[in-house]
Amino acid sequence: MTARTPFDVVVVGSANLDLVALAARLPHPGETVSAHGYFEACGGKGANQAIAAARAGARVAFVGAVGADSAGETLRTSFVADAVDIAHLATVGEPTGRALIGVSDDAENLIIVVPGANHGLSPQHVDDARSVITTAKVLLLQLETRLEVVRRAVELAGDDTIVVLNPAPALPLTDDIVRHVDVITPNEHEVELLGGASTLRARGVDHVVVTQGRRGALLVNGDGETRIAPYPVTPIDTTGAGDAFCGALAARLALDGGLTVLRRALDAAAVAGALATQVKGAVPSLPKWDAISAALASLPNP
Repeated sequence: MTARTPFDVVVVGSANLDLVALAARLPHPGETVSAHGYFEACGGKGANQAIAAARAGARVAFVGAVGADSAGETLRTSFVADAVDIAHLATVGEPTGRALIGVSDDAENLIIVVPGANHGLSPQHVDDARSVITTAKVLLLQLETRLEVVRRAVELAGDDTIVVLNPAPALPLTDDIVRHVDVITPNEHEVELLGGASTLRARGVDHVVVTQGRRGALLVNGDGETRIAPYPVTPIDTTGAGDAFCGALAARLALDGGLTVLRRALDAAAVAGALATQVKGAVPSLPKWDAISAALASLPNP
């Protein structure tokens, strides 16, 4: 894959090493509980979504930063294993980001993120990736990097590039970012912190997709409100489900016809998010397109 070949999806975002402890239940403040399992895996919303998009069939490039440490090498290896282009994965002076994750037996999770190298990613790194960002079919971003990085990335998006923003963790967004966003994907908590779907629409976002966990998602756009039905599963671990949703959404928008197929892409995203809850961990749980496609085919016709 060369820089002159347009990518289906370009992700500008975070990459962490996830340190995951499995326990019967999550601790209360000040309490210690014993874990019955532990593993490490590639993580970070940006990395998760890039790999999710690749597994959903897209050609993906990742723009981010890791440290000059063993965790950084682990993340590079994980990207390569899923054919994600890392020509613009920078090595910076800060240590690779970490996420400390507790997962309970009833599928709830608790996450503390240490940004590390993710906050070493700069607008200059984004400028260095200009050639892949301006030609991407879909540009996918989150808020685990500095806002100036997000701002520069959306400024560079090509006229025909669909900009998808997953506003997590929720932060106040300035108009010079929001006006470039075509699709925003907050969860129920994040959309309230951002003023609600109607406010986001009034600020210029054409399509607001509110993810609602086991209840599916709600699309709010010029056609009104459209319910995206959930794919029925019994969750094992919800870590990474939202990232599976966003990655699959970006992939199918890029591959299947852009915003004209948004409703169909959201159906695929909802299935991907549900399937991701069937495996422990974030990246290990991200489904491939054959599994998503088979699940979609099993659904009754509307």
